[in-house]
Amino acid sequence: MGTKTFFLFLVTYILLSCNGQRVGGNFENSEFTFNGITKAISAVDTSSGWTQNGQKILLTGIAYHQDGITPAPNVLIYYYQTNIEGRYVHKPMEKRSMPPNEKGQTHGYIRGWVKTDSSGRYFIYTVRPGKYPTRDFPAHIHMTIKEPNEINEYYIDDVVFDDDKLLTTAYRKKMENRTGSGVVTMVKQKDSLLVGERNIILGLNIPNYPIKNTIGINSGKNIGEDVFSFTPFHAWGPDKGSKACPICKYGWYHGILYFVGNNPNWKDIKEWLTFLESESKKREKYLKVYFVYGNESNYSKGTREKELENLGIELKLEKTALTFVPSFSDTDSDIRDSKINQQVDNTIILFKRSKIIGKFVNLKPTQDNFKLLSNRLDETINEYFYLH
Repeated sequence: MGTKTFFLFLVTYILLSCNGQRVGGNFENSEFTFNGITKAISAVDTSSGWTQNGQKILLTGIAYHQDGITPAPNVLIYYYQTNIEGRYVHKPMEKRSMPPNEKGQTHGYIRGWVKTDSSGRYFIYTVRPGKYPTRDFPAHIHMTIKEPNEINEYYIDDVVFDDDKLLTTAYRKKMENRTGSGVVTMVKQKDSLLVGERNIILGLNIPNYPIKNTIGINSGKNIGEDVFSFTPFHAWGPDKGSKACPICKYGWYHGILYFVGNNPNWKDIKEWLTFLESESKKREKYLKVYFVYGNESNYSKGTREKELENLGIELKLEKTALTFVPSFSDTDSDIRDSKINQQVDNTIILFKRSKIIGKFVNLKPTQDNFKLLSNRLDETINEYFYLH
């Protein structure tokens, strides 16, 4: 059996072994994904809504394989949205407009397709959609993807806008995070164009996905998901003596959250903090670093505060914040939503625009690992990083 034949056999076997269940589950009108699809599809598309008198936006991002690091080329992305009045309208004069079916259902005329390029990137120029007339749902852009393999198409989390008042905390917590968070933060480019990034992690939180990401001990939320806000007590750093939310206050550019729970190795901790301090100084205002200590053993607020204060003095830290919570299951600080494993040696989370771009568990403070973190920060700086 040749290599290609064996691979096709393996894929078919894996797909059939999912008890015949559809990857991603069934969803209404999935066949609309390919209705009117064009033969030539590139990584760049301009929707029919671009000419509307609304806020012009560029929706862009990178599709990654399950590791959240390796770009995935040739992924088909289908999108559709309402017009600026919040309606799906059929316009016969528009080539992509979809006539209503026998049930009166349509995806309207603001719809299209892109296919990720060799770097996994895509670009959609469109108009910001309006909210439904019922005003009971955040404005959004629907997306469905089809990978370049035997896996069927599946829908992913809608693109929603961080500044939408209907995007409440309760709504955010109910989001499925299919292929990662769909929440985008818009930044202003030239000519009043707003840019939002929506990255895609193939298979993430997709039911019946046949290719499982084999991670050993898990801790923390996944790459591609949002970092939820929490309020640790700051024993050292700019917010010393107070409870402050790192994500709310400093979540705009890059951030590193270094969590240690019940098994502190102070030699390793000091080496990590020394490196993170130097990295923070090198990147100045574009990186904020937080040590979050959550040891449950013999917890005392006063003792813990003094312990970390002495550590800050010993290491002469200027940029790095030393914070603590009673435990990683604590509800008062909301740290529980971060899903940190209390028993691992450490959990290091890198984020950008409040989205996780890197996660490492039980990472030792070696030169190779220092370089690993530094490189990941560099890799996620693009032409939109410094925009406000």
